[in-house]
Amino acid sequence: MPSMNEFGNNLYTGKTSFPFVGRRRLWFIIAIILVVGSALVPLIRPIQFSIEFTGGSQFTVAAPDSTDQQIATDAVKSVVPESATKVVVVNGSDIRVQTDQMTADETQQVTAALADAYGVDTAEVTSSFIGPAWGESVTRQSLWGLAIFLALTFLILAIYFRTWKMSAAAILGLLDVLVITVGVYALAGFEISPAAVIGFLTILAYSLYDTTVVFDKIRENTTEDGEKSARLFGESVNLAVNQTLVRSINTSVVAALPVGAILFIGSLWLGAETLTDISLSIFVGILVATYSTLFVAAPLYSLFRENEPQIRERDARIREARQRATVEA
Repeated sequence: MPSMNEFGNNLYTGKTSFPFVGRRRLWFIIAIILVVGSALVPLIRPIQFSIEFTGGSQFTVAAPDSTDQQIATDAVKSVVPESATKVVVVNGSDIRVQTDQMTADETQQVTAALADAYGVDTAEVTSSFIGPAWGESVTRQSLWGLAIFLALTFLILAIYFRTWKMSAAAILGLLDVLVITVGVYALAGFEISPAAVIGFLTILAYSLYDTTVVFDKIRENTTEDGEKSARLFGESVNLAVNQTLVRSINTSVVAALPVGAILFIGSLWLGAETLTDISLSIFVGILVATYSTLFVAAPLYSLFRENEPQIRERDARIREARQRATVEA
């Protein structure tokens, strides 16, 4: 069995090669299935938005003797029977209750009901209110942030790589990452909060970094050899992806391990709920970003360029030369 160093060397020289470009139709079908499946998840399990987006009232019961969430639900229903209520345990000891928007009088009654139900003083129950206008503002700013990020990404990549086709492939790869990550997020039943949005933008930046490194190697392989290259354009792209494969895997593993530790140990085991939103989005996004760069963005770029007249003519000459060599042999 070859060592990791030997395996990496074989990938770099082309002795070992995975068909990222050669079997791109299969990868595109899988990508389409994943994207469509992720887009359909909200129809089965609607995306939950945090109170920062929807607006509403929030109550926190500090360190009650019991963390039974049903007690809080019953207490709220006793005051406002029709109110939608979400109860979670935060920091392993506190109870957080989120409800629809309430009046000042209802807020006081719910505060008293929660204090009585959990056997604590009313001073131990804090309440806050987020209006719908503020939630609308957060949503609008999040969407603007995403739009500006994608627009700047397209422009900068087009300038750096001197072709809009690399930008287009990279942006489609980023959208693939975003849709699948949001789909997994919704399937897991986690709320989309401002922290989650920050996480989404973070993993898009990570995906962009990974894609840029791979595309830089693709540019090197497809331009430095020029007309002297004996490889088809798609083969040069595939070689570049294989040459950076080990780096992509190592970077993903190194990045995913600490985030995974935060998610599974800090958030799920120790109950640090404030870390859950951002750690889950980053953890899933890192894994999806690596897949997207290798199986979506790079093959897409090859597809975009192969029909250019100059490249098509050069590829035709290479195929013809190979056929002649086969016949002569």
